[in-house]
This record gives sequence, C-alpha cells and structure tokens, in this order.
Amino acid sequence: MNKAYLGLGTNIGDREEYLKKACTIINNHPKINILNTSKIYETKAWGYKEQEDFLNLCLEIQTALTPEELLEECHEVEHELNRVRTIRWGPRTIDVDILFYNDEVSSDEHLILPHPRIKERAFVLVPLMDLNKELIIDGKSLTYHLYQLSEKERNEVKELTKYTEA
Repeated sequence: MNKAYLGLGTNIGDREEYLKKACTIINNHPKINILNTSKIYETKAWGYKEQEDFLNLCLEIQTALTPEELLEECHEVEHELNRVRTIRWGPRTIDVDILFYNDEVSSDEHLILPHPRIKERAFVLVPLMDLNKELIIDGKSLTYHLYQLSEKERNEVKELTKYTEA
C-alpha cells in the first residue's frame, strides 16, 4: 500500500458539505482508505483574489492506486461535485490535489510530486502539519516553509473545526 496526502479546497455553495461529500467519495473508493483528516481552515483566496473565502483541509490516505490513477480519481471527485474550470485559481465547488505520494519525486507535466506550490501556501502547510509535521519539501520541514511566508499569510489561515463525518 502507498501513503499519500491530499489537499481539498472549496469556496462555492455549502463549503462544508462539499468537503464532506468529497471525503465520502474518496473513502468509498475500494482502493483508498482515509487514515486521518486535518482540521478545517478558512482562508482568503490565493492567486485570483476576487472571490469568496475558501475552506481547506488535508487528508492522509492509504491507497493501492498508482499516482496517475490517484490523480484520475481526484479529477473524478471534482467532476462528480460539478467543478468547472474557467479561471485559474478561481472559484470552485471542490479542488482535490495530490500533495505527496510516498516519497516520490516527479516532474512529469501532468503530475508534479510533491505538489509544486505547497511551500508557498499557508492554507496547505497548516493542515498538512495537523497530519504529519515530519514531511519534508526540498530538504526542509513544513514548519520551515511556513515561517518563510509572511506573518500576514500565516495569520490568514483560520482554524474552524476538526472534520467529522455527518
């Protein structure tokens, strides 16, 4: 079995419900098991800022899927929950990203591992730290990368709650 970490985000409609539905779909896959779920955090939009605030969480999963199959499943979850891609980093019902897959490093244009922008995003670093503070990116800890961001960016990540299934 493989261990992976996923990042989920949403800023349209019933955001908590979209996170719950995405987690349910992921966990119902016969080759994926959610091991742990971070707290839910509310954050300001990143990239394209003229949109509503996001809810974000991270999942630690165990899977028999290859990285490519897992990426396909992430896209399937987005499709099932009506994600429409119109504006880069724009509003979405759900976004599901593979952040880490084992210790694999890949620069394939379709799947870069670890995710190339983890260290730039407090809204990913903070929930990932809920799950595993020992993860390393470019030879440095998640904490190191978090404190390379501005205090303003770090403070924009507001803890809402521990995820609980309905």
